[in-house]
Amino acid sequence: MDFKTAADALEDRKSLLTLTTGSQELDKLLEGGVETGSLTEVFGEFRTGKTQMCHTLCVTCQMSVTEGGAEGKAIYIDTEGTFRPKRLQDIAERFGLDPAVALENVAYARAHNSEHQMELLKMAAAIMAQDRYALLVVDSATALFRTDFTVEENFPSGKCKWANFFVNSQEFGVAVFITNQVVANPDGMSFAKDSTKPIGGNIMAHASTTRLRLRKGRGENRICTVFDSPVLAEADAQFALGAQGICDATD
Repeated sequence: MDFKTAADALEDRKSLLTLTTGSQELDKLLEGGVETGSLTEVFGEFRTGKTQMCHTLCVTCQMSVTEGGAEGKAIYIDTEGTFRPKRLQDIAERFGLDPAVALENVAYARAHNSEHQMELLKMAAAIMAQDRYALLVVDSATALFRTDFTVEENFPSGKCKWANFFVNSQEFGVAVFITNQVVANPDGMSFAKDSTKPIGGNIMAHASTTRLRLRKGRGENRICTVFDSPVLAEADAQFALGAQGICDATD
């Protein structure tokens, strides 16, 4: 890979698309939505909307560019058994897509251990080279490594070549969207809003382009905070979990 001028880099970035999340406020926070050609990590406790967001993006990535999509297919690697094709049908109906076609445009696989996850990631790279894909989802990226290596915070670097894979996947121009779990933060007070932190330590921090923290709000409302990003301002946005995916927050 050769050097290029900053002007050329700027032109390259103009070709990147953003995928709508299904919530106007959340899209506004992300300056249009989840960006293609980069890695977005979302982390939070149970039932904060991580998997819902994955399902919603699998549908919206198929929509036209003018509607907030990228007119591409999606790959979904499920490590926790939370993938629900019926939810994709419901979301597709919401956005006016044919549910049967929407399901055909999502390639799904269940990973059973960390080695299997690595093999599936290699297969995903081969698949993306053959067709137009707009999204790669791994939900969750860290669960199986956490189980196999019983590490709470930092994974053995030799076992985390998958982090490099995520970075390389960006060369396909797809949006890489991964979820992560959290653990108690011994440096934070139990009553503080940042009493938890994402697992994976520096490996996850350096692999991700944009990191988003999700937490529970009132009822089905959720709060998304920009935790780390090279371009997005540190701010919050509210959204809600609905029967047809991510939507705008309710009063």
